Amino acid sequence: MGNNSDAEVASAMKSVNAVDETNLSNIMMTVGDPNEAVNYFARTAKENPDRIDIQRGLAKSLVRADKPDQAVKVWQHILTMPGATDDDKVLLADAQIRANDWADAKKTLNSVPPTVETYDRYRLEAMVADSEKQWKKADSFYETAAGLTTTPSGIYNNWGFSKLTRGDAAGAEKLFKEALTYDPDRFTTKNNLVLARASQGKYELPVISMTQSERAQLLYTAGLAAVKRGDVTMGKTLLQDAIETNPQYFAQADRALKALDQGTPGTIKG
Repeated sequence: MGNNSDAEVASAMKSVNAVDETNLSNIMMTVGDPNEAVNYFARTAKENPDRIDIQRGLAKSLVRADKPDQAVKVWQHILTMPGATDDDKVLLADAQIRANDWADAKKTLNSVPPTVETYDRYRLEAMVADSEKQWKKADSFYETAAGLTTTPSGIYNNWGFSKLTRGDAAGAEKLFKEALTYDPDRFTTKNNLVLARASQGKYELPVISMTQSERAQLLYTAGLAAVKRGDVTMGKTLLQDAIETNPQYFAQADRALKALDQGTPGTIKG
């Protein structure tokens, strides 16, 4: 009886520890410090080299810690393990793109069966097509990716930026506006929207929610864009507005305005 009880206790403790470990892994994957997470998963992977979930945690943590080259190696190892999936290939491609290894990322994505129709797969396919200036393919992939997530703000922002780099400012403006309907607080998208509008000569700020600091930064962005287009007088006005909007915070606009007044616009950096 005693032995049975001991065995039951040991089994129960093992289950509890497994639950605690899973919870800790989840915490490390999301809110933990990226480098602490790397250390945790590296240590745990050494103790449990056959656990693919720990290897995945290590690879994802390396990406979060901005160490994509190391993450690539871990994902490549994962693909040799029992239980590896096509989703692991997609995440390898993601790490390869972050490591600026576009050629291998393309090869990895090409090895993923077409039946894998996930948001991440199409998001990465769009980025690869963009890198090769295959605009029609990129647009198709961006559109598909946007339809596969309930939070498409990021993908619309990336798609808009792609349009902006192609010279399609009007198309970019539309996509940035769409992105802000899903995430109205995303400053990167607000700034991109102002850039897209300014490159069309539309310098007034769009009607979107913004803090005083954001308003100063957006006016600064519009001002620099105006100067770049040759509308120097308008650029000066916008830079002055940026200074008046937040004089304590926005010294950059003051420096840019002084450079213009001194006749040295080439020294202005955006």
